[in-house]
Amino acid sequence: QVHLVESGGGLVQAGGSLGLSCAASGRTFYTMGWFRQAPGKEREFVAAISWSAGSTYYARSVKGLFTISRDNVKNTGFLQMNSLKPEDTAVYYCAAGSKLPGPGASDYEYWGQGTQVTVSS
Repeated sequence: QVHLVESGGGLVQAGGSLGLSCAASGRTFYTMGWFRQAPGKEREFVAAISWSAGSTYYARSVKGLFTISRDNVKNTGFLQMNSLKPEDTAVYYCAAGSKLPGPGASDYEYWGQGTQVTVSS
């Protein structure tokens, strides 16, 4: 079992930056992923990172703008989001799974409750 709690969401102007955190408890060996869901849209993959942090995977829309990382000592994952755009507005979810980093939501067994990110134009 892995319990995940996201934090760090909020309101930011377009072009700004925001950092999200995901505090995990329970099992420690897992891949961590970030997904987001905008109103009226399906949940979409954002980024993922392996347990060792040696492997990362990004959605094309955020590559070069967002950075995923983790601190296994603190059992916490991070998503640094730069150059934010209004279309990045969504609820961001942290997820954990036992498979290699990838974009499939079904590969992640555990999910946080989500944190709202709103980017104003």
